[in-house]
Amino acid sequence: MKRRLLPVLWLLLLSPLCRADNFTVDKVYHPYVLPFEREFEWRLTSRQNDDGNVLMQRFSYGHALSERIILEGYVVGSRDQNGDFGMQAWELETRWMLTEQGRYWADWGALFELEKEHQTDNWEFKAGLLTEKEFGRTSLTTNLTLVYEWGQSVPSEFEGEFKLKYRYRWIPEIQPAIEFYAAEDFIGLGPAFMGIRRFDGQRQLKWELGFIAGLNGDTKDHTLRMSVEYEF
Repeated sequence: MKRRLLPVLWLLLLSPLCRADNFTVDKVYHPYVLPFEREFEWRLTSRQNDDGNVLMQRFSYGHALSERIILEGYVVGSRDQNGDFGMQAWELETRWMLTEQGRYWADWGALFELEKEHQTDNWEFKAGLLTEKEFGRTSLTTNLTLVYEWGQSVPSEFEGEFKLKYRYRWIPEIQPAIEFYAAEDFIGLGPAFMGIRRFDGQRQLKWELGFIAGLNGDTKDHTLRMSVEYEF
């Protein structure tokens, strides 16, 4: 009976992907939260396709509400059609570590985001399931997210995103990976590099750099993404 239900479940989970947002290249989340952690983060994504360049930056501060739940606030900036860079949106994000690391076959977490555009009354809510499984010195991380948009100038609709990262934990400071992104009219794949530098206590500095090429749609479509995160 379970074997018959699994294909149906996967079809239900993946069917929203056919209507998903096409700017999903950003970050593949891990399902972990450090006890009572605080963090600062900066992210940059630069997408170049036939329509030009889209540049976005995110600045955030996060503070853990408990040993397993962290709340983060984001300010999102982007470059407009005139080449001016300004605030585009604000965002609240909650990550919840559902299982203790290493206790079960895979580690599980949940992600919830609420975003509002700065100049218009447009809203977006995301709910996602995060997983990570280790295979020797490699790790497989997946994010499956359901998105609902509504507001002043966007139609009310459900969308979906799927992200995947397969990482080789060579040394803590340098860990190469392959990342995959799927959304509406967009499938992307490319290399990424990341690392972590640990200091006293739970202070640590993380960095990520990736280059994702679109595999469908425009003849030229690639995204450079990078981030720096300090946890303490």
